[in-house]
Amino acid sequence: QVQLVESGGGLVQVGGSLRLSCAASGRTFSTYAMAWFRQAPGQERKLIAAINSDGGSTYNAAGRFTISRDNAKNMVYLQMNSLKPEDTAVYYCAAALSPASLLPPAYDYWGQGTQVTVSS
Repeated sequence: QVQLVESGGGLVQVGGSLRLSCAASGRTFSTYAMAWFRQAPGQERKLIAAINSDGGSTYNAAGRFTISRDNAKNMVYLQMNSLKPEDTAVYYCAAALSPASLLPPAYDYWGQGTQVTVSS
């Protein structure tokens, strides 16, 4: 089992940057694929970026965002650049051993989320 805790969200101006962090518990973290999703009010939860267990393969839905991980520290990161008002959402970290897809139901463990607000 994996417990996930996100941090790093906050209020940022348009064009600014943020780095979100996700701290994972458990000695088997390095066996999990990880992902970042976001959910804006009234909208479905959507994938932002995903990374495989050893960090050798990544998927980014937007070129402005970059996912990375440090298995030695049990951490996953999301670097967000050139932020726009439409990036305002709650951002979630998620984990799965072998996700069958990049959709939310494929992920087994979720953090509580961190709010990102981009002001214009």
